[in-house]
Order: sequence, then C-alpha cells, then structure tokens
Amino acid sequence: MKIFERRHARRSGFTLTEMLIVLAILVMLVALVVPRFMGARKKADVNAAQSQIGLFRGALERYALDTRNFPTTEQGLQALLTPPSDDSETSLRGWEGPYVSADAIPTDPWGNAYQYVYPPERGRTDAPDIWSFGPDGEDNTEDDIRSWSGGDGGLDGEPGGPRENLDIDVDVNVGGPPGGGMPR
Repeated sequence: MKIFERRHARRSGFTLTEMLIVLAILVMLVALVVPRFMGARKKADVNAAQSQIGLFRGALERYALDTRNFPTTEQGLQALLTPPSDDSETSLRGWEGPYVSADAIPTDPWGNAYQYVYPPERGRTDAPDIWSFGPDGEDNTEDDIRSWSGGDGGLDGEPGGPRENLDIDVDVNVGGPPGGGMPR
C-alpha cells in the first residue's frame, strides 16, 4: 500500500519536460495569432481613414451646393463647422452648417490632422484634395490615404502631382458622312 501511495504522491505534479512542451505550443500559437491581429488593426485604421475622407467629401459637396463653392485652402475643413469669418456677401450666402456632427474636425487614426487643398493640386477632378499622411505620418509616401485616385501623391512634375489639363478632341461620327455633317 505504501508503494502505491509514494508513486501517486510523486506523480501529482508536471515534469519539466511537460511544462516545456506546453510552453512551446503556447509560444507557437501566439506567434501565429498576434501578427493576424496586428494586420487587422492596420487594415481597420486605413478603412477608418478612408471612411472619414468619404464623409468629408460628402459634407463638402453639401457645403458647395449651399454656398456655390468649396471652402478655400485657408478656410480648410474647419469651414464645415463654422461659417466663413469674412463678411463678404458671397462667403456667407447659403451657409447652412455645420455640415459635420462634431465639435471639432477629427484627426486621422494615427493622430494627424487631415490635409485639405482647394483648388485641387493633386487630384484629377475639381473636387478638393483631402488626404491623410497615413501610418508613417509623412506626406507623399505610399501609405498616404487620399481622396483622389491614380499616381503616388507626389508634387508638381512627379507621378501623382498636379495634372495637366488634357484637351481631347473627339469626333463622334456614327453612320454619317465624313466630317460629321448631317446626311442629305
């Protein structure tokens, strides 16, 4: 009976080998799971910045419908919250704001202010340029989140910089005589 009791008492804990195996399994699981969570967080931050820029664009379009123009670069996104400070008739005409429901213009997910330029310098449309510096906090890098498509961001003369006005002359002639005249 005493032999059985000694064996049972001796086997009541884990051996060092068993503990090391369990620890190794836990380390491998953490090594597989943590990077996925970190990648999901980065993706969520980028999606949040893209959504916020989309909300700014919608608010700016409502602003432009009311005032017949977008805010200038100097007025910036703050014009969505407060009416223009100058007393000119054209600046206050039709302002029906605030156009965003916040006390202040929010920062991007990385704590930086959103950038705003009008007239646009980087985009291909007449809509204002709105962008975030992205995770690295630096302008004109690959991780910038922007309201325009194409190019890399860039400055004048660089890819993604201000676009030239392209005059395209299109002669649409479907089933008519050469020169685009009406058939007789």
